[in-house]
Amino acid sequence: MVQPYRHEPFTDFTVEENAKELEAALHQVEQELGQDYPLIIGGERIYTDDKITSINPNNKNEVIGTVSKANKELAEKAMKTADETFEWWRKSTPEMRADILFRAAAIVRRRKHEFNAWAIKESGKAWKEADGDVAEGIDFLEYYGRQMLEIAEGKEINSRPVENNRFSYIPLGVGLVISPWNLLFAIMCGTAVSPMVTGNTVLLKPASNSPVIAYKFMEVMEEAGMPSGVINYIPGSGSEVGDYLVEHPRTRFVSFTGSREVGVNIFEKAAKVQEGQKWLKRVVAEMGGKDTIVVDNEADLELASQAIVQSAFDFSGQKCSSGSRAVIHQDVYDEVLDRIVEITKGLDIGDTSKKNYYMGAVIDQGAYDKIMSYMDVGKKEGRLMIGGDGDDTNGYYINPTVFADLDPNSRMQQEEIFGPIVGITKAKDFNEAIDIANNTDYGLTGAVISNNRNHLEIAREDFHVGNLYFNRGCTAAIVGYHPFGGFDMSGTDSKAGGPDYLYNFLQGKTVSEML
Repeated sequence: MVQPYRHEPFTDFTVEENAKELEAALHQVEQELGQDYPLIIGGERIYTDDKITSINPNNKNEVIGTVSKANKELAEKAMKTADETFEWWRKSTPEMRADILFRAAAIVRRRKHEFNAWAIKESGKAWKEADGDVAEGIDFLEYYGRQMLEIAEGKEINSRPVENNRFSYIPLGVGLVISPWNLLFAIMCGTAVSPMVTGNTVLLKPASNSPVIAYKFMEVMEEAGMPSGVINYIPGSGSEVGDYLVEHPRTRFVSFTGSREVGVNIFEKAAKVQEGQKWLKRVVAEMGGKDTIVVDNEADLELASQAIVQSAFDFSGQKCSSGSRAVIHQDVYDEVLDRIVEITKGLDIGDTSKKNYYMGAVIDQGAYDKIMSYMDVGKKEGRLMIGGDGDDTNGYYINPTVFADLDPNSRMQQEEIFGPIVGITKAKDFNEAIDIANNTDYGLTGAVISNNRNHLEIAREDFHVGNLYFNRGCTAAIVGYHPFGGFDMSGTDSKAGGPDYLYNFLQGKTVSEML
């Protein structure tokens, strides 16, 4: 009997034994750096001359590994393999598919510190961020396995005395999964196994910044008993492999997590019916946010300040849910702002593979340059309170930065920066604060810090985001507890880790028999 779902516990690294185990895992992983990894198509390992090089953002001279790079020809090979595999995989039992996920979860759980170490090395994450990332991946495996078993029971519909009617769900076909580098294990894992456990086959194209941990995931799935050809591992260029497969007539659906620009482009390309295509492709997209924490004049101000700092600077602000904006009631604005600056002064930054720093580097040179360009914008549009500087000599380090007195319509308060910068805006009352919170193109996460129940109920109805939190930060959704996905330009509002997410990869079928 499958046990009820509970989320994976987080590791307390203030416990010396836990810290030593992670340090040992980091040492183990360091012995494995620099290896060359192949594509995996139908179980076949394929090495190519063209490579993707994954580096440690904390130490840009350290190569995590090189990964073979797919081209159009190999993408076509992967498509044909996935298409052929689908013909029998779609008939596999839900129990078989769920059991693969449960076994994979157990394997990752046993190797949790090792996967934490890979996440730290390949993305520059702090220890608790890497641990949360891997725990979330385990959660997706456990939760989606259970959800599939529930869906497999079908839905009861009515029958008449002269007929027997049955309604069930069947898989769609071959899907392209394009996963991001920020939650390099969790989202990659969740977006790959959700279509797989529902009976589809998958072409997995992980982010070019984090392909090594995705290969390690493939090894786990194989060990767990996943047959060849069900998930095919094909890192490659978005403009070559990605576009080719998005437009492919045999692609049935695309699951994408990443930037708004790329997501919109995928949505447009997938909407066009290609020659030989006999369906409308589904697109599941999560495209980021400009997330706001609202603080009213009846809030716990210490809670508000801590929530703003944590939401802004965890993983250097490189989460789609990061709280990059705070809107604070004028009565408490100065007090909260001063406390935000004071807390930020206490944050340390450095190579998280060497020490448990609060923050590591941002992901790469492109991200560093983009974020640093906003420092000049912020200085023109607002008041720099702390930070504003960085150092890319050895890694891509940017100090946590606070800009105050920003206009709600300024670039700093409208554009997704995706870095360790939080912008602060003053509101004259709570209604104006909610209006400001809603004034972007996005609608992913938000939070309200208040002890006024009426204000919380107003926000419940009027704060237009997919994930709204009261009296806590706006990040750290947990699978099965906080189904995650946003409105407007944050994506298609597909709630990852929620009770209806797997239906994105299924279609309903009614069979009616006359008696």
